Formats: sequence, C-alpha cells, structure tokens
Amino acid sequence: MTRAIRNLPDLLGSRICHDLISPIGAISNGVELISMSGDLSGPEMTLIAESIDSANARIRFFRIAFGVASPEQRIGRNEITGILRDMSRGGRMVIDWQPDQDLPRPQVKLAFLVLQCFESAMPRGGRVSVSVVGDSWALFGECDQIRFDQDLWHMLIDPETEGPLDAGHVHFALAGHCAQDTGRQLQVESSASSARVRF
Repeated sequence: MTRAIRNLPDLLGSRICHDLISPIGAISNGVELISMSGDLSGPEMTLIAESIDSANARIRFFRIAFGVASPEQRIGRNEITGILRDMSRGGRMVIDWQPDQDLPRPQVKLAFLVLQCFESAMPRGGRVSVSVVGDSWALFGECDQIRFDQDLWHMLIDPETEGPLDAGHVHFALAGHCAQDTGRQLQVESSASSARVRF
C-alpha cells in the first residue's frame, strides 16, 4: 500500500475541515456584524452565536484529530488549550491540558483521538487530565460511571481488531492506527469510574 493511499483518511479529514472552516468563519463574522447594527441580543441570536462557536471549535479540533500530521510540525500550547476550551464550553466534559510546551503534531493528533474515546465513554460528562513527561503521555479520565466497551477500547491496543464499527466510534479505530503509524504502543487501564491511556 502506497503512502498516499494509506494517508487517504487524513487527507480527506484535512480537505473537509479546510472547506468548512471558511464558511463557518464567514457566518460568525456576519452574525457579529448583525449584532453590532442593532439590538439583537435575544435568545435566538444567543443560540445562533453559541452554535457557530461550537461548530468552529469542533472543526478546529477535527482538523488536528482527523487531518494530516507531518512529523516536523509542532503545535503551541495556546492553540491547543484554546481549541479545547472553546470545544468544552457548555459541555459536560472538562479537559485539563497540563503540558506547557509546544508539541509534535502527530502526538497531539493521537491525544485528540484518545480524548474522543473518553468523550464516548463519558456520555454524562467527566474530567480528563492530559500530562506529558519527557516523551511519555498519560490521559486519565474519571466520572461517576464510565461506559467502557471492551471491543472498542481493544482497537487502541490492536488496530487490526475485527468487529462492528459505526461512524460514531470511528475514532477508536483511528487512534489505534495513528499510534501504529507514529511507532507508539497504547496501554489502556480501566475501572468502574475511570480509565487511563498511556503512550
């Protein structure tokens, strides 16, 4: 399999995010101009503005999680925390991003995919902390009761795992393949109310 074919999902993710981020930004600017031209501070305008902010944050998150990540690329802490803050606003999951340094984009991509796995396992919300010591990452999530599907989480350890997979859980398979592509081995531990992923 050629590298170009292997990278098709990443290239597709980058293309979709690239094509959507401009019109979403234009809508956001339009709403801001409308609000400046008159008193449109009602609940309808608030709902539209919040929805645009949420969509914009999601697209920026997806651009990293599903897009192309070249080994030489790095991402600054301010960009990462800004994306996570905007995406979590009004949501149920709190993300504590502890690294204070710029980080390689492929590693951040893998961390973002794993964060989506935590999001799936915490439908009622919870807290996830992300730490980096040297070249080792640890993501620890806790909530009242975690929904831990063994088959899905096993895809992180063995990306060749066979099994049913729907669009809502594609990040489990992608995380396993991303780890494999970056030469990482994901380690997963879980309990009734927490889960930890290391790589």
